[in-house]
Amino acid sequence: MSSTIGTTDLSDRIASELPYLRRYTRALTGSQSSGDKYAIATLEAILQDRSIFAADVRVRVGLYKCFHAIWSSTGAPIAEAGSGVIGRAQSLLQALGTNTREALLLSTVEEFSIDEIAAVMDLERDEVRHLIATARSDMEASVSGRVMVIEDEPIIAADITAIVEDLGHKVIGVARTRTEAVAMGMDQKPDLILADIQLADNSSGIDAVNDLMADMPDTPVIFITAFPERLLTGDRHEPAFLISKPYKEEQVQSAVSQAMFFASTETLRA
Repeated sequence: MSSTIGTTDLSDRIASELPYLRRYTRALTGSQSSGDKYAIATLEAILQDRSIFAADVRVRVGLYKCFHAIWSSTGAPIAEAGSGVIGRAQSLLQALGTNTREALLLSTVEEFSIDEIAAVMDLERDEVRHLIATARSDMEASVSGRVMVIEDEPIIAADITAIVEDLGHKVIGVARTRTEAVAMGMDQKPDLILADIQLADNSSGIDAVNDLMADMPDTPVIFITAFPERLLTGDRHEPAFLISKPYKEEQVQSAVSQAMFFASTETLRA
C-alpha cells in the first residue's frame, strides 16, 4: 500500500467507489443479487491482500482490477437464457468474444480511459480498442425490440428516442407521468423501459416501474436520472442499468444494447 494512503483513507475511498462497482457488476451479471455477490467477494479479497493498491494507481482502478481478477477466474457467468426477444439476445450474448462486453461497459458507462481499462483488464491498449469496437458492432446489430421511454422533459425524451431508434429499436411511446407510464406499459408490453425518476406531476418513475414490474417482472429497465444516489443506496433492490444525467450518447447506446440481453433485471421496491 502506498505510503501516501493510510488504511483508513483507503477504506473511505473504496467505500465511495463501491456503489459504482456494484452498478458495474449488476450490468455484467444481469441481476442485483449476483452482482452484489461479486462486489462482496472483491472486498473480501482486498481485506486479504491490499497490494493491488501499492503502486501509484487510482483507487477506483485498483478496485475494478481486483474485481476483474475474480470475474475472470469464475468464467464471467451470465444469467440463464429466457424466452422471447430477451432470451434470443441472451443466447447471442454467450457467443460474444471474451472481454468485449466488459471493455464496452468500462468505457461507456463507467467512463474509464483506454489506459485505465487496459490496467483493469490487464490488456494492451490496442486490444482494448479492438474489444470495444467489436462489442459495439456485435451487440448493436444482434437484437432489436420495442422500447418505452418515461421522461417528462420533451427535449431529453426526443434525444433518447433518437438514440434508441438509431440503434434499430422501435420507441412505442413517451410517458410523462406515473399514470401515463403504467397505462402505456400495460397496453404495449415493451421489451425495454428507459425511465427518469422525477416526473412531470411530481410522481415517481420508480413507482411507475414497480407498478409495471408486478405484471411484467422480466422486462429490463434503464434509469437515466439526475439523482443516481436515490438508486445506489444498497438498502433496496436496484436496477442493473443506471446512467447519470447529463448523459453521453454512447452511454445510452451501450446500456440499451446491454439491457436487451437480460430478462432478469430485478425490480425496485420503494
